[in-house]
Amino acid sequence: MAARAIWKGELKLGSTKLAVKLYSAVEDRSVRFHILDRTRKRVKQHMVEPDNGKEVPNEEIRKGYEIEPGRFVLLDEADLKSLVPEPSREIEVSEFVSVEAISQQFYERPYYVGPDGDQSDYFALAEALENQQREGIARWVMRNKMYTGALGAKDGYLTLSTLRNANEVIAADELPHPAGRAPTAKELELAKHLVSLLEGEFNPAEYKDEYRERVLEFIAKKAKGHAPRLTAVKTKRKTTALDSVLAKSIAALKKGKRAA
Repeated sequence: MAARAIWKGELKLGSTKLAVKLYSAVEDRSVRFHILDRTRKRVKQHMVEPDNGKEVPNEEIRKGYEIEPGRFVLLDEADLKSLVPEPSREIEVSEFVSVEAISQQFYERPYYVGPDGDQSDYFALAEALENQQREGIARWVMRNKMYTGALGAKDGYLTLSTLRNANEVIAADELPHPAGRAPTAKELELAKHLVSLLEGEFNPAEYKDEYRERVLEFIAKKAKGHAPRLTAVKTKRKTTALDSVLAKSIAALKKGKRAA
């Protein structure tokens, strides 16, 4: 099935503008259930007062931000509307940085940026970014929200990933510092050896949502009138000669620690 554009606009680089379309690069495939009553009719959720369970009418519901325990600042629809950024159809790139400049924690949701009209400048930019290993820092408004993102290129096409704000990202130096002595040269060499033994290539087809598959299989059988039984989930693990090599490497590491 062909991808469908979710947003159209212009990619702005200085005085140059390229008409583009935005496509989702991922799709949520989670299993979702409807909430039903005993007669299999859908039920709705209502806002209620926690003390007495009394339903609160929609016209009495307010949005508030708690600034201290029990103290709220209320905002009405007019307040919230005034805070929405001005609508725009421009993705403005302010600068280009190395692909290694942005830490992985900042990347949030990926999109494809496809051409909309003249394609020559589009593919020239994609090739330049891919060859030079650069990403552009971009800002744009979509669905009443301002986004910051990284404009890159993959397999000849432009990509755009939304970036988290700095106050949402936890830096590594905020973690507890390791205690004890530094690893010895022998321990570092054994660690490198263990990593090299398990060297391979990432194949995404090998990693599936097994829970989702089990749920859908169970539902399919139940829909046919069967009473399926779920077997316990077992971790499948291939036993190879690598196990003995790893065991020997770990044993050597422990032996070295005892001798130290």
